[in-house]
Amino acid sequence: MEKKHTCCFTGHREIDSSVIKPLKKSLKRVLQQLIKEGYLQFISGGALGFDLLAAETVLNLKQKHPHIHLTMALPCRNQDAFWNLEQKAKYNAILSLADDIIYTAEGYYNGCMFKRNRYMVDNASCVIAYLTHGSGGTKYTVDYAEKMSRNIIFVNHRPGCQLSFFA
Repeated sequence: MEKKHTCCFTGHREIDSSVIKPLKKSLKRVLQQLIKEGYLQFISGGALGFDLLAAETVLNLKQKHPHIHLTMALPCRNQDAFWNLEQKAKYNAILSLADDIIYTAEGYYNGCMFKRNRYMVDNASCVIAYLTHGSGGTKYTVDYAEKMSRNIIFVNHRPGCQLSFFA
């Protein structure tokens, strides 16, 4: 995986149903632009919410751009242990279509999510973030990406909202 042309995702697990459609549209627009710029690899952490939405969007774009790759970087093999059947089915369907699956730990432990997040940032030059509040794993990952001097693209669900780019 070449870091220069790799992008990862970070975002909240809880997304209000009223913003899903415009968020998907913003994310698709950003991904299409990155593909035009030569990005080939996309890494999703596989968590509920934004991670799986991003993975699905990459898989949909693979139909038109079969040269792009989706890597699922998972914090542990049993990440979905407490998910409901519908969530597990969606997760497993995405995993079955991913180009690669990487586990950053065998089993769950306190801190394995942060290890997964650092892995994604360490192996990407760009981070796409859906950040709506200033605490939690998404904020931690954005702060880490800034510390590591990654380009960060904030996607938003509000129509007409400018995307933010940091170098």
